[in-house]
Amino acid sequence: MLGKRFNRMAFGSAVGVMLMAAAACGSGSSGGNTTASEAPGGEASKGALKVGLAFDIGGRGDKSFNDAAYTGLEKAKTELGAEIKELSPAADGSNRGDLLRQLADAGYNPIIGVGFAYGEDIKKAAEEYPEIQFAVVDSASNAPNVTGLLFAEEQGSYLAGVAAATKSQSGHVGFVGGVQNDLIKKFEAGYVAGVKSVKADAKIDIKYLTPDGDFSGFKAPDKGKVAAEKMYQDGADIVYHAAGDSGLGVFQAAAAAKKQAIGVDSDQRQTVKETDLQPVIMTSMLKRVDVGVFEFIKAAQGGAKGGSNTTYDLKVDGVGLSTTGGEIDDIKDKLDAAKKDIVDGKITVPAKP
Repeated sequence: MLGKRFNRMAFGSAVGVMLMAAAACGSGSSGGNTTASEAPGGEASKGALKVGLAFDIGGRGDKSFNDAAYTGLEKAKTELGAEIKELSPAADGSNRGDLLRQLADAGYNPIIGVGFAYGEDIKKAAEEYPEIQFAVVDSASNAPNVTGLLFAEEQGSYLAGVAAATKSQSGHVGFVGGVQNDLIKKFEAGYVAGVKSVKADAKIDIKYLTPDGDFSGFKAPDKGKVAAEKMYQDGADIVYHAAGDSGLGVFQAAAAAKKQAIGVDSDQRQTVKETDLQPVIMTSMLKRVDVGVFEFIKAAQGGAKGGSNTTYDLKVDGVGLSTTGGEIDDIKDKLDAAKKDIVDGKITVPAKP
């Protein structure tokens, strides 16, 4: 089912299995890959817990990816009694490694790096601080004290594509990616596949704001606005963005054109504060970074070790669609059917364009 915030009970049950498994084993594994329902963890202990989190470019307040991570961190503070510390990188992200070392030297354990760009820095920090547990969002790892928190973005984006193609009046939709790298291409690939599954001859405009390696595309609302304006002018009536803070520009363009947009990562109809923009967000592709962050912290508190990669997919509601505003309520059966076919293996969603 595609509930407003997913079926939390089902998701919690799956992760609960993961937590109890690690409590029985006492430590993590040999660097394999698992799904969220199989990942290692442990029952939360009553000991002191100091959790550090280093944001991706844009930091807290992006109403999307970073804010989703912060929600998981804040939940650890509320439910696990954790002392928390958050740090944001420089605009070019050049000091990511320094942030991790700053947290480690201050006694924070575990420490989370938000975003695949932390991959190499986490690897180095983990070697320097072998007693500390690290996690990195969107990057796989086989280090003994690092957990990779991965997401099946292509699966959630497929559902976004189904929704866009079904709701589109013109048969013309768009996609705005922040940075043209392999991760954001997963969003594109899934979205295009979902659109084509409904309307094979649909026109799909695709625009990336910056090339691979230039992460400013995630924090450039002006560029997002220009890209989406062009799509709406050319006839698209729904544009999906995977562009972080730049998505605000997409929403501005949608409002001006009196058309629709699809948000990403968080339920952006709720996180975007501008009341004139909220109605244009017909749905958001939810990427439950908050759940991944919280469950990693809970597992680490219980004594679980790294060395594995946990994938949050449709099977455990690690990705999906928001329903705030009721804009996609009328196509719920269609979306549920597509989700079931993916979970059952009848549909294999491509992760590359």
